[in-house]
Amino acid sequence: MLVELEKIAKFSWSPVLAQVKTALGRTAVRWCGDPGAEPGEYHVEWTVDEVIVWGRNAKPAIGAGPEVRPGGHCVVLRGRLSLEEDGVAVLRLGDANILLELADPLPDGVVGTWVELFVEREKIALYPYEL
Repeated sequence: MLVELEKIAKFSWSPVLAQVKTALGRTAVRWCGDPGAEPGEYHVEWTVDEVIVWGRNAKPAIGAGPEVRPGGHCVVLRGRLSLEEDGVAVLRLGDANILLELADPLPDGVVGTWVELFVEREKIALYPYEL
């Protein structure tokens, strides 16, 4: 996914955080690229480093369509949830696919629907890459 890196911040109590703007919204998340990266556009891969528990940090979406937004001390990712043939859960967030680790099987009827994930910003990482 293409993001615009607006700024990078490093606090003693957290990893390097990046304020980013996407076509889906703005938020701050962990930056796994060069901590001295300049503002600008970067292609990134998203990862979620938290086990997904339906009803706790994953719920049916209130709206439809992909979105990225801050949610207090967490980040809200709204996307379409799918399961691959090998059982891997994937959140389709615009043109990005984010692999998820599930604590338990998903409830009936959830696969293929819009869901919202509520994840601490330090547990969502962006890995920049070159095309």
